Amino acid sequence: MTKIPVVQQILSANDAIADENRAALDAAGALGVNVMASPGAGKTSLILATAARLPAGLRLAVIEGDVAGRIDADAMAAAGIPVVQINTGGGCHLDAPMVRSELPPDGVDMLMIENVGNLICPAGFALGTHVKLVVASTPEGHDKPYKYPGMFAAADVVTLNKADVAAVFDFDFDAFQRGVRMVNPAAPIFVLSCRTGEGVNAWVDWLTAQHAVMPRPPKHP
Repeated sequence: MTKIPVVQQILSANDAIADENRAALDAAGALGVNVMASPGAGKTSLILATAARLPAGLRLAVIEGDVAGRIDADAMAAAGIPVVQINTGGGCHLDAPMVRSELPPDGVDMLMIENVGNLICPAGFALGTHVKLVVASTPEGHDKPYKYPGMFAAADVVTLNKADVAAVFDFDFDAFQRGVRMVNPAAPIFVLSCRTGEGVNAWVDWLTAQHAVMPRPPKHP
């Protein structure tokens, strides 16, 4: 009988800290991006491909969320990207308190937070970011928006990765798009391949535009 009130209290407390996180990002002039996907969809690959194509002078930092290990964080560091690792120790998602102390200092223009690989839990916990990105991939099948509507409904933007191998998996692009549009009529959908680079520039242009329209923090005299 107490489960629903307890869950509501947890989410309410998380949302309050998420608001603080958003304020901190705004004050730093840094665009926050919550990167959500199932394991293996290509979150890390997309962040690396994005970093390689960002305009000169736009400074990126990354928070890596994983149950355990730092494999992806090491890949970011090897690419010269400032990165912080957060291990949940079994938890299926990041939450606002976890990232609160890791928000970027002044001088970072964009913070991409790679959430734990999961198509359910991350959708329910706001981090305070400006953009919620869902990364899907063709090997997962075109039915994911139908099976996990909550995740796709929460998205501000969707990228469909591994377009170069779609034929191998009989991926139906039209069915995927219909599934997304059933729950999310407005989110842009970018079809791309991090391996070949197909479509990545269009995604980066969109992301860069989101940063361009952010309110700029006041300059101190």
